[in-house]
Amino acid sequence: MPIRVLVVDDSALIRQLLTELLSADPGIEVVGTAGDPLVAREKIKALSPDVLTLDIEMPKMDGLSFLEKLMALRPMPVVVVSTLTQKGTDAALRALELGAIDYVAKPLIDIRSGMTALGEELVAKVRAAAAARPRARAMRAVASVPLQVDARLSTAGRIVAVGASTGGVETLQQLLLQMPATAPAIVITQHMPAGFTTSFARRLDQQCAMTVVEATDGRRILPGQIYIAPGARHLEVTRTGAHYACRLHDGPAVSGHRPSVDVLFQSVATAAGANAMGIILTGMGKDGANGLLAMRRAGARTLGQTEASCVVYGMPKAAMQIGAVEQELTVDQLAREIVRAREAEPARRTA
Repeated sequence: MPIRVLVVDDSALIRQLLTELLSADPGIEVVGTAGDPLVAREKIKALSPDVLTLDIEMPKMDGLSFLEKLMALRPMPVVVVSTLTQKGTDAALRALELGAIDYVAKPLIDIRSGMTALGEELVAKVRAAAAARPRARAMRAVASVPLQVDARLSTAGRIVAVGASTGGVETLQQLLLQMPATAPAIVITQHMPAGFTTSFARRLDQQCAMTVVEATDGRRILPGQIYIAPGARHLEVTRTGAHYACRLHDGPAVSGHRPSVDVLFQSVATAAGANAMGIILTGMGKDGANGLLAMRRAGARTLGQTEASCVVYGMPKAAMQIGAVEQELTVDQLAREIVRAREAEPARRTA
């Protein structure tokens, strides 16, 4: 059965181009188009598409308001197709927080040739979205309250490494909002292009009790702080004496990605050993599996996200299959384990 797609965009040209690009793939069928969210709502009811492509700036109702209503009432895989200026980047991140699976950037000029060049990316992301399982979410989500901890306990010397991809923006937000200001240092690789991670770190910093920054080369890693790998650069953790620091580099893609979760996890295995915890979250592919196995063999605690709670159970599954994951937990359970990491003495664990 082909993947049934509904294209939603106020531009007739973009609707035509998206239809042509998607229909060129024999595994995809564009079952309809809509010029605004109100028409889209009726066509979703009539056509029951598998995936929606959605513009953000539209008449009658903006795409974000429509997406929020959609994910509360009828959650389905959505790929945002929008012009990503600085304002657009913030909007795209908000769409991912609301439950969109992925995003494709419309070109600003020479739209026809620019969109044609994006055909392969568009098809790949629609195919990936079709395999995702978005969950219903409340229209007005209540902000998470940070978990309570014993202020007498120290987080010195402990580090938590987290990897995520498809579905990770929403999942990381859910996880990190539960972290108290005194949580152990957290280093994160989320598959994300250059230009997005600065906005992503800024948005999280405004929401979290911990301090959230985009990692910079040589920056010391401290408890109570979260470091996001910059888009298109690998993040590693190094150790100098008693201190950890960030190392950034532009090496080749690893496991198909830069930044790569494998690169981060391998470095943490070397630098921190049993003083670390590794967590692999929702995502396509297998990036992070080998690195998490290295962490486990170095004595670190290694956890994966449960299949039922993942948007895409790809990366956690790959890690579980090779014996890298000690235990699979929901996002809320993972948050509690991070907080407990400050309480327990390191215990060597091997695969």
